[in-house]
Order: sequence, then C-alpha cells, then structure tokens
Amino acid sequence: MKKLDPSLFKAYDIRGVAGDNLTTEVVEQVGLVLGTLAFEQGVPALCVGRDGRLSSPELAEALIRGIAGAGTDVYDIGMEPTPVLYFATHYFKTGSGVAVTGSHNPSRDNGLKMMMGGRTLFGAMIQDIRRRVEQEDWRRGCGKGRVERKDAETPYFEKIVGDISLCRPMKVMLDTGNGVTGPLAMRLYRKIGCSVTGLFTEIDGHFPHHHPDPSKPANLQDLIAELRNSDAEVGLAFDGDGDRLGVVTKDGEIIYPDRQMMLFSEDILKKHPGSQIIYDVKCTRRLVDWIREHGGRPVISRTGHSFVKARLHETNAPLAGEMSGHLFFNDGRWPGFDDGLYAGARLLEILSRSSNPSAVLHALPTAQNTPELQIPMAEGENKKFVQRIQEELHFPDAVDEIRIDGLRVEWKDGFALARASNTTPVVVVRLEGDTVQALDRIKKVFGEALRRISPDIKLPF
Repeated sequence: MKKLDPSLFKAYDIRGVAGDNLTTEVVEQVGLVLGTLAFEQGVPALCVGRDGRLSSPELAEALIRGIAGAGTDVYDIGMEPTPVLYFATHYFKTGSGVAVTGSHNPSRDNGLKMMMGGRTLFGAMIQDIRRRVEQEDWRRGCGKGRVERKDAETPYFEKIVGDISLCRPMKVMLDTGNGVTGPLAMRLYRKIGCSVTGLFTEIDGHFPHHHPDPSKPANLQDLIAELRNSDAEVGLAFDGDGDRLGVVTKDGEIIYPDRQMMLFSEDILKKHPGSQIIYDVKCTRRLVDWIREHGGRPVISRTGHSFVKARLHETNAPLAGEMSGHLFFNDGRWPGFDDGLYAGARLLEILSRSSNPSAVLHALPTAQNTPELQIPMAEGENKKFVQRIQEELHFPDAVDEIRIDGLRVEWKDGFALARASNTTPVVVVRLEGDTVQALDRIKKVFGEALRRISPDIKLPF
C-alpha cells in the first residue's frame, strides 16, 4: 500500500502544500482513481479546470494524465474560475469535473474540488479515493482517454449576461486579489451594464497585494479605502478561485454573506413563497428571522460548500449560502452551484432598483457580532478539541444546543459557535448578541466553558 499524508483528504476536497505532500505523483494517482470511478459510473468525460496558482499548470497536467490513463476522456477548459468549471459540467452534460485550486489558502497550497455524476464528492467519498490510491485500485492499460480543449468561458459569460437585467447602469469597484477571476470579472460586469474599476485584477499566483480571501476584514481594507475616494457605488471582492463573494458599502461597511442572503432570499421568496432557504451554522440569527418574516422556511446546515450543496439538492431549495461567501442559486435561473461572480451580478441586479445601494445594504438587520475568529492548533487537534466540546459542554440557560457541526449554543439574545475547520487546523469561533452587553456576557460564558476543556487555550475574543 502507498503511504499518503492523510491530512490531504479533507472533508470536502483534497488540499495540501504543492510539491510537499501534494505532489504531481499523488495528483496523477488521484486522477487514475477519478477516471476509474467515471468508467464505473458510466461517465463519459471529466471536465478539468485550474486556477492561477503557480503550481496549478503542473498539477492539472498530472491530473489529466491520470484521468486519461484510466481510459476516461478529458475536457480541458484551461485556466478559469472554479464556477466556470462547475458550469462546464452542466453545459457539456458530464455532471463531472475537477477544479485544480487552492481556493483561499496560502499561495503554496493547492488542491482538487471534485464532482462525479452530478454529485460533489465529500466526506466518505473522498476517504474512499484515498483508500483506492493507497491500494492502487484503478484501471490502467485499457487505452488512453482523449484530451480535448473546450471553451466553457464563452457560454458561461453569455449565460450570465442573458440572465441579469439591471434597472440602471451602476458604478462598481472590484477587488479580485490577483486571483483567477480578474480579467473575466472586469469584462463580465462591464457587459451587464456597469462602469467598473478594478483592483489587483492581474492573475498572479504570488498574491503580492493581499490574500484573496474576502471573509477576512484585513483583505478588504484596500477596497474600502479606494471605494471611499472613488465614484463607485459598491465594492465586490472575490476569493482566489471565484466561488465566494465579499461586499463593501460606499462608506466601508462590510456586508457579510449572511446579510447578503437576506436580500437574495427576499427577492427569491417573492417568486418561490414558502420555500426552504439553507444557511450554515455560522450565520446570524437575524437571517433566520428574516427568512420566516418573508414567507420562507430556514434550514440549518453544516458548514462547507459540499455539505451545503448536498443539502440544497436534498431539499431542492431555491437558495443556499454560508457565512464564508459560498452562495448557491437554484431558482431556475442558475443551476445550483456556488459562484461568486454570478452572486455579485444578482446583487447588482437588486441594488440597481435603488438610487442609493448603500442605504439598502445598511438597512439589513444586524446584531453585535464577531467575524470568523480562529484558534490555531496542531493538525488534527482541532477536531479532537471540538469533539470534547460536543460531548462535555452543556449550558442550562440556553434555548438550544446544536451539534450538527461543532457546537452552536443559542440563547434568547445571541449565540456562540465553535467548530473545527475542514480546510485548516483551526477551531472557528463566532459569537453574536442582540446588544453589546449580551455579546460581552456570551463571550464570558463561552470563553470560560472553552477554558474548562483546555485551560491554556488562547482565545481570540
């Protein structure tokens, strides 16, 4: 059996350090397994795309070699945002594909996001890929699959342009963080009727200006500063591979994705009354109330784009989203995958109905809360710590204790969450209170509880 680093095989993707534990050899072997799975499931071809990281071309070549080596055809769409890869699996009717991307991780990292037969691979399915690589359980020597270059960007571009209708021209500033979305985003938003200013739109795998992760406030500071001094009405930011969206108002307020979902759910529920709306455990309680007030049914999910997507398909909900910025439109206009570029276009469509977009965004309900906070730990220790939290902590004064993903404790005036990240060795914490006093109390109560589990823990709040 082959010796693999088990930490490569995450809950909803394969991810590691390129050239270290994520080598071309490993990726080619994963390709062999994926090509074999495609054969076993009657999938004729796999779409393959890659982001703009320095290691992505070499890893994509290795992946394609493996898939074709198992006798499965490959549709190579080249360097494109991950949503374009997802779109390709629909457009070319394979339902199957792999994005070579490190997403929002550090520049040396890279990985694989995988779909097969219309399903996103996650959890036990990814562990089965690991098992099959270790046991060399793949087809080989049955004839090579064909590798064909395909243009997925043009039909993707045309689909969005044909779907989005702005009520008036808008002025928007984009920060693509030197990720793969830059050139496409600039063309796309201009085509739908916007005057566009771009920051860091050149694709550069070194990420020289700031890290492409809009969920971190520090990565939005350039956009906030430039937006204030421009005539742009709103700022949009994207992560390294384009499947997540960040939003900033004219005066610099960050509108986190759970508040973005309020606008999207209100808009969608007008045409789909009574529908379920999926949100993840990190989202504000205000979103839950908002969905109910607008005639929808809120449904909580584990965090992780694969878990949210699976829940979306189980329920056929018209909208799903998570706090990190993955937003899924499944309302008949878009085919249910997470796409930061499309989500940004849908947001502009809604905001174009107003002469003051910032006022619309400011009016969304909010609470006193923290952004996503992180407690770094050794690899694997975060999951052990959270398991102890789930088993040992109880709060008699709480309204509810939700354990589908870590521990989310609900009080009448706020909540506290601690969960293990599925991509990095950290415990993710988020806290919210209806007032400053409520948030301070929840921080104190939850912090003391976490210290009972680990007295030496360094809390970020």
